[in-house]
Amino acid sequence: MVARRVLKYAILGLLRKDDKSGYDMTSDFKQAIGQFWSAKHSQIYTELKKLLEEELISSYIELSGEKLEKKMYTLTEKGKEDLHTWLLTQDDHLETEKDVFALRLYFLKDIPSADLLALFENQLNLRTDKLNMLQEQFAYYFGEENPAEDLDADELGHYFVLTKALSREENYIHWLMESMDIIRQRQLGE
Repeated sequence: MVARRVLKYAILGLLRKDDKSGYDMTSDFKQAIGQFWSAKHSQIYTELKKLLEEELISSYIELSGEKLEKKMYTLTEKGKEDLHTWLLTQDDHLETEKDVFALRLYFLKDIPSADLLALFENQLNLRTDKLNMLQEQFAYYFGEENPAEDLDADELGHYFVLTKALSREENYIHWLMESMDIIRQRQLGE
């Protein structure tokens, strides 16, 4: 299968919801989409330029106040068709998630035993902070109950992504804690 420019489709999808400036999209990548996809400011603007050249999006200037102009991007019909095709394409393989911590663990024999627990504790702190942030987002958007049956399509998509992220972090924390127990037991046996 030919590699696709996934950033292209993330941007087209954002523009399917409403017109946005490059700054708006950068904010979306830091907030809503940031739980499962990331892109730097420079990557977004490079991709916007390509999308304009391919006529998948167009742009216009919006006045804000008396003098402030911002360049807004909008999805074209050609862009809608391309996004629709991509959304319905079934993958023939799973993506491998990049995890620097797991890569370090693969080379565990080169990590001094005295330093190993500290690496896990650091990762546990980071993951716990992320889980807390996700729980706050869930409470903000969806309250304390399970509202899935009352959500429209946009809200349901956000709900699925957020509950997946919550599950991922909860499982990662569980795995970290089990692993730390093993490390402690091995250190006691040394």
